[in-house]
Amino acid sequence: VKILEKISNASTRGLEIGSRELEFYPGDVEGGRFRFDIGTAGSITLALQTIIPLAFGISKPLSINLRGGTDVKWSPTWNYFKDVFLHILNKIGVDVRADLVRRGFYPKGGGEANVDIYPAKDPESLCLEKQRYEKVNGVIAVSKLREDIPRRIKHSIIKLCLEKSILCQIYIDRDDESPSEGVSVTLWSDSFDSRIGSSEIGERGLPSEKLGRMVFESIVKEMKSGASVDIHLADQILVYLAYIASKYGSKSYFYVREVTNHTRTNMWLIEKFLPVKMSVSRERELYRIEIKGI
Repeated sequence: VKILEKISNASTRGLEIGSRELEFYPGDVEGGRFRFDIGTAGSITLALQTIIPLAFGISKPLSINLRGGTDVKWSPTWNYFKDVFLHILNKIGVDVRADLVRRGFYPKGGGEANVDIYPAKDPESLCLEKQRYEKVNGVIAVSKLREDIPRRIKHSIIKLCLEKSILCQIYIDRDDESPSEGVSVTLWSDSFDSRIGSSEIGERGLPSEKLGRMVFESIVKEMKSGASVDIHLADQILVYLAYIASKYGSKSYFYVREVTNHTRTNMWLIEKFLPVKMSVSRERELYRIEIKGI
């Protein structure tokens, strides 16, 4: 909220720890260059997800330098953010360029990224049918850990792919400039017109092979279901599709294998702010989520 306060020249009340009410009065968003330090391992990707919707309101590009955590628990990994989330945003006309300077793992963080957000002049609705997936791509990001750890993760994923006759291409991205040691795994799979993903953060005591299996099993669930959007991406893209639907009276829809509580909460909340109607309907093993302007 403090980042949005500065970017949008807003005035606020109750913006303090422990406050039970918050008033936010945005001013004009003009674009420009900004730098923010979230502190320690605060999530850079979550912060960016609050900023990027400003693409619908800016007239000039917005350049952001952020410092904090790039690959931390309870938030998208950097590669999920860049290779899955931004890929789908690009399909609806939201152009964001993201460059990683340095990884940041828990607890020290110390990651850094530069992000350019461009005005979304001609956004489009998103209509995705059920999909078919055949290949897995992925990145194992690692810092200050033994060479065998990412290699074992990679080999475990390749072995599992071979057992399922799934093509795969996995890269190891080592960045030992990060202040903290750590490892993250991000996998994704492309269909004709969509992309689904899955990610996990390594933890002390979690075997490399088990970490690789966890991410593999997660992406395979998505692939086998035929969903056009994975269960985590679903709640992340709703606000963009809702804005487009409310602005242009259009309709978007996509299919997921499961409607998470995050998704249901976002649907409920967005309807309080925008003139849209969101619905969920069951179609065999999948759920169709539809967003319409009213």
